[in-house]
Amino acid sequence: MSAAQSSSLEESKLEDLECHFTWDLNASRSKLCFIRDSLEDIGVEGGSSWLGHIYNLQGFVHYQLGCEEKALRFLCRATEAFSQMRNTVSDDGPWLVVNYGNLAYVHHLLGDRSKSQDYLSKVDVLLNAHPSPNQEELHPEVCAEKAWTLMWFDKGQLATEYFHRAVRMQPDMVEWQTGRVLGLVNGYKHRMESLGVDILEKMKIAKEHDPQNLHLAALYLHARGAKGQHIEDEARGLARKILSKPDSSYSGLDPLLRLFRKYICMDEAIDLAEEALQRQPDSRYIKRCAAICYRRRIFVQKSSPDPKILDRGISVCEDVVALYPESSLKMQISIAEIYAKFNQVRAEEIFRELLEKDLDPEGSQMLFSIYARHLFFKKQEDESIHYHKKAALVPTTTYFRKKSINQLEKIAERRHPRSREIHEFLQNLHGPSF
Repeated sequence: MSAAQSSSLEESKLEDLECHFTWDLNASRSKLCFIRDSLEDIGVEGGSSWLGHIYNLQGFVHYQLGCEEKALRFLCRATEAFSQMRNTVSDDGPWLVVNYGNLAYVHHLLGDRSKSQDYLSKVDVLLNAHPSPNQEELHPEVCAEKAWTLMWFDKGQLATEYFHRAVRMQPDMVEWQTGRVLGLVNGYKHRMESLGVDILEKMKIAKEHDPQNLHLAALYLHARGAKGQHIEDEARGLARKILSKPDSSYSGLDPLLRLFRKYICMDEAIDLAEEALQRQPDSRYIKRCAAICYRRRIFVQKSSPDPKILDRGISVCEDVVALYPESSLKMQISIAEIYAKFNQVRAEEIFRELLEKDLDPEGSQMLFSIYARHLFFKKQEDESIHYHKKAALVPTTTYFRKKSINQLEKIAERRHPRSREIHEFLQNLHGPSF
């Protein structure tokens, strides 16, 4: 076989792999930084059934961010973690298919064909030694890892489908059953009142099968609270359990504080966040949770907020920005919005500083849309329209683009002096059928 044929065959094998590099995990740099930081916040104290998957995804994310050496280190950690967590006589098993695929791909991208071919051979050996129980499906271990990964890229529906396939072939894996339910719930995180009774029942069953999963327990209570059930006593009991756990974004603290903010008491949510910080003052994740509580507390109060709440809220938010330098744009914008309640000059300074930054399209779109809203409340409607249009022109479909387009539509419909101009802008944006 010629060198060209050999290279072509290798590339064909790489394209056929089931691994992070072939799953169309496209994301902006800000999204990748957010995932990287969130994975770090999970923590590894006490181990985790998803530890291998965590390291695998960290390897992929670090490679996408241009950190090749870190990528290889995390992928090698994933190999070790899978072997340790599975606790089997053999080091090899179907749970390593994705990991070896990632390693084959990275070594290929780094120009090390020998190592790449070595890992491709290992994948072939694993697939032959551990065929899928259903020949028409991927192996359940691959389905589960693919599902878990897709959830990080906001592909909840597809993730749920892959979890369902994995559970159908291997129903004894409790964490996969929990993952399937979390995939179903993921799209309802901010609108739990729309959650169907069937999903609520599935959450209840998953919670019974996975009683140690406090993240799931908090989400279940949140869902019940959204349905009007009295959950106060259970929530306070769950809070004691969560606060006693090691620092981890899987601890359940975030959904717990969210349910307290929405269905119990905003100030009690802040008290819980502060208690968590007293217990673990070095946790940046807990500080982020606390900052969100203060932000919500300040934004929902129509009268002038308590100066102590303002000072503490700004302080915590600024700490979070320092702790998450590459994934805290939304928090930086929130600081500007907080200042807008009592110091317009400082708020404008922060917004202007952010507008001068070199942001990716997703970040720019969010900033334009929120700044447009800020200008509207300052009675600067022409400037507000300008920034809503800038947000709409960014060709990235997000919540903020939809929000800006909706606002422009409302302005155009109320006989505004610029209605015709806005109508024409929207027609060009959507096409002649608009």
